[in-house]
Amino acid sequence: MTRNNDYDNNTQEEAFIIEGRNSVLEAYRSGKTIDKLYILDGCRDGIINSIVREAKKQDTIINFVSKEKLNQMSETGKHQGVIAHAAAYKYAELEDIFELANSKNEAPFIFVLDEIEDPHNLGAIIRTANLAGAHGVIIPKRRAAGITATVVKASAGAINYTPVVKVTNISKTIDELKERGMWFACADMDGELMYKCNLTGSLGLVIGNEGNGVSRLVKEKCDFVVSIPMKGDIDSLNASVAAGVLAYEAVRQRM
Repeated sequence: MTRNNDYDNNTQEEAFIIEGRNSVLEAYRSGKTIDKLYILDGCRDGIINSIVREAKKQDTIINFVSKEKLNQMSETGKHQGVIAHAAAYKYAELEDIFELANSKNEAPFIFVLDEIEDPHNLGAIIRTANLAGAHGVIIPKRRAAGITATVVKASAGAINYTPVVKVTNISKTIDELKERGMWFACADMDGELMYKCNLTGSLGLVIGNEGNGVSRLVKEKCDFVVSIPMKGDIDSLNASVAAGVLAYEAVRQRM
């Protein structure tokens, strides 16, 4: 497979820690390589025991430490008595997304995130993408959150199953994907009501920055602009919530 120079080509992998019982267990079950495991000394409930069994299968180094030690190591403040040092996150490539869609005999369904900065939003969107049956998430290389411990925690394990591709230029990537038959719907308050838009087929949902929305250049590349009905006193949704609402309208139409 020929690689386009527009992509990160997995050269900037980000090492990270995984925190929280369910997140660590899901990482093991998905085959993620865990180098070291730190567990609260004396903690031996059901989930912890399952984690220890998985760790022994992988020959992970297991350390039983104090709560103070775990608190010092934690990046999220929500370690739940277990922290894992994982191998560097390996970003996927666009071809991985298409291969996943083909393996399921489905039209490609992709989330394209235009400069999402909050790692909690990124993790939540990856979680939504997985649950909505999307085949991957595309993020920009610059001016946006990458995969960190906070993102892993917020994704609730979905990061282990949903390919995340990091690209240099979102607009150019959209152009390339259009050549492969994809259509792109941009989320914006000024768009057509989502119930009137066709969100079936090979589709990319474009979600914009928390403060500024989708950038002008990216919006111009999209085939249509989609809005979510608003009945309240404020005029916008959190980026991850908006992604979820649009994703499940797409799911409804695809069913």
